Amino acid sequence: MRSQAIGRVTALTRFPVKSMAGEALEAAELRWSGLEGDRQYSFLRSTSRSHFPWLTGRQVPGLVRHAARYLEPETLRTSPVEVTDPEGRVMALDDPALAETLAVEAGEPVALLHLGRGAFDSMPISLVTTGSLARLDAAHGTALDARRFRINIVIESEAAEAGWQSRRIAIGAAELMVSGPAPRCAMVTICPDTAARDATVLRTVAQHFGNDLGIYAATARCGPIRVGDAVRLLD
Repeated sequence: MRSQAIGRVTALTRFPVKSMAGEALEAAELRWSGLEGDRQYSFLRSTSRSHFPWLTGRQVPGLVRHAARYLEPETLRTSPVEVTDPEGRVMALDDPALAETLAVEAGEPVALLHLGRGAFDSMPISLVTTGSLARLDAAHGTALDARRFRINIVIESEAAEAGWQSRRIAIGAAELMVSGPAPRCAMVTICPDTAARDATVLRTVAQHFGNDLGIYAATARCGPIRVGDAVRLLD
C-alpha cells in the first residue's frame, strides 16, 4: 500500500474522566475503543432521562479544573483513579465526597459510572493539526489554549484535516479511519485553568470554521502510538 507523509504526532492526550482535565502522554495504546483508558469514567446525572445524561462542563464548568490520573497505568481497565480538585485536594475518584460536591454544584444528584468503551459524544478519536490551531488563533486575534478542544492527537502539519475525510492514516504501526469534522459546543468557551467562560471562542469557530474544529476517527488497526511518530496518509 502506498503512503504519503503528512506530519508527525506532537501531542497525545487521554481523558480518564469525561469533562475533567486530560493526561498528557508520551505514548498510548490505540485499541478498538480508542486510546486505551480514554473517557473510561463519567459522572452521570442520575435523574436525567435525556439522550445525553453525562455531567459535563456545560453544567459544572469547574469539572475541567479537576485533574484525573491513573495510578496503575499498566492496567488501565482496573487501575484506581486519583483526582486533584481545584483547591489541590487529592482524593479517589470514587470518594463519595467528590460526587456530593459535584451534585451540589450541578444542583442535581450525580453518580459515577465506569464504562468499558468510553463516554464519547460521537467518535472515539479526535485529531487536529497545528496548522488548523494556528488558523484558529489568527481568526480569533489571540492565541487560544488547545486544551479547550479536548483533542486526543495533535499532528504537526499545515494541512486542513477535511482533506483526510474517509481516508485511512497510519501512525506508527496503528491505523485510523478518518470520519467527519468535529462540531464544537459550549465546552470550548471554558478556560481550562480558571473555568471562566468566553463566548467569543465558540463564535470564532462558528463564524470562521463552520462550527467545526478538528476531525473524528475510529481505529482501523490497533497498536502503540507515540509523540514523534510519523503520520502517513494511505492510498
